[in-house]
Amino acid sequence: MKMMEQINQTTSRRFILLGLSNVPHLQVIFFVILLAMYLMTISGNLLLIIIARINPKLHTPMYFFLTNLSIIDTVFSSSIVPLILMNTLAKDKSISSLGCATQMFFSIILGDTECMILAVMAYDRFVAICRPLHYNTIMNKTLCLYLIVGSWSVGIIDSFVQVNLLFQLPFCNYLDINHYFCAGPTLIRMSCGDTFLNELYMYIIGTIIAACSFFLILFSYVHIISNILKITSSQGRQKTFSTCGSHLTVVTLFYGTIMVVYLGPHSTTSTSNETDKVLTIINTVVTPMLNPFIYSIRNKDVKNTIITQLKRKTSL
Repeated sequence: MKMMEQINQTTSRRFILLGLSNVPHLQVIFFVILLAMYLMTISGNLLLIIIARINPKLHTPMYFFLTNLSIIDTVFSSSIVPLILMNTLAKDKSISSLGCATQMFFSIILGDTECMILAVMAYDRFVAICRPLHYNTIMNKTLCLYLIVGSWSVGIIDSFVQVNLLFQLPFCNYLDINHYFCAGPTLIRMSCGDTFLNELYMYIIGTIIAACSFFLILFSYVHIISNILKITSSQGRQKTFSTCGSHLTVVTLFYGTIMVVYLGPHSTTSTSNETDKVLTIINTVVTPMLNPFIYSIRNKDVKNTIITQLKRKTSL
């Protein structure tokens, strides 16, 4: 009976998302800014996906991984930003327990998968620069597919465990979430039950995924830089390293914010909560918007494809 009562309470519970601000004129400003950023995120990532498909030169492992990254960024942003936009101007800022769990489920999957795909992309650059003669043999279609499927699988399993553990916790009567979406660390701090197992699992799995990805990236770039330094021509060194510049920029943005938010020390003070919001905005809104532009600006093939397609459209 107690188990059935707990399940009924869990499914009927509604959380209140306090959002970014309760000041009316600031809400309008946030709405306009977030809407513009969201439209740029969707258009930028979809454009990159289309370009990678229509240009045969971009049918390579690197762009296969980059296409997956764009898909992740598009879905990740779409699972969070539309709800922020609705809640920013709506009077009813509540979200059902099921809606909250669903949003958290997808955000964890996409966050984990992006973390690992960035590591896979670093390994791809390592093979391309340090093992160029064996690149096509090593980075074959089968391996690329296994790496993508493995990345998604880890994210799905981790998300399933985290969400199930979290929504078994009691939340008492205080259901105001001082955030703009259902974030795991925020919900854990709201619980009035024993959260030791949840925090332990979150830190262990977070550390494992982040550490494994980070060390693969570190391993790749140590060898890449070592190989680049052996190139006698300064122009050759610059050209070789330029192929990694975009990836390094994206890695710095993604890992920098995610490690502070999920692996850093937390407190329940309002300053800490506001800092979490700002850092999470960078991770969930700003980074997905910047990624396609970072890769497009530094890549001649992408820019040439865009120019060619625009010329074809204008000549019709």
